[in-house]
Order: sequence, then structure tokens, then C-alpha cells
Amino acid sequence: MKMYVGNLSTKVTEDNLKETFEAFGLIKSVTLVKDKGTGDSRGFGFIEMPSKAEAQAAIDGLNGTDLQGKTLVVNEARPRREHQGNRERRF
Repeated sequence: MKMYVGNLSTKVTEDNLKETFEAFGLIKSVTLVKDKGTGDSRGFGFIEMPSKAEAQAAIDGLNGTDLQGKTLVVNEARPRREHQGNRERRF
């Protein structure tokens, strides 16, 4: 199960996230989303856990808690929406 983790401090690392979520089970992947231009954290990321039950325990246990001075937002990741392709261009 893939989870969205938001409202992250810019100082949080992928290792910090892994350590925080490992208390609830096995971590499959950790992705911290970064600005393509600067490489700075955009304040959110994704955690994937193989077990849905452990992922739900992590959501229940971590959503609303503090990590490095910021209140975490943790929920099930939703599929990315496709951009509307046929927009009229104005020149």
C-alpha cells in the first residue's frame, strides 16, 4: 500500500521517514519529492509498505503527530490525475 506523507519539514530526509515508519512494519520504498530546479524538498513524499494492515497502522499511528516540528499528514495515496489534454491555446 502506498501512502502520502505531507507537511514535512524541509530538513526531513528519506532516512528520517524510513525510521519513523519502520516502527509499523516493513518498508518497501521511500520517496521524498524534490523541486527539479533546486533539489530542495517540496514538503511531501510517499512511503510504500507491502502489508496493507501495517500501512493502515502507520496511517492511524502517525497522522497528526509531530516530526521535526511539523504536524504530519499521512493517508492512503490516491492515483495521480491525468492532465486535461485538449485545452485551447491562445497566442
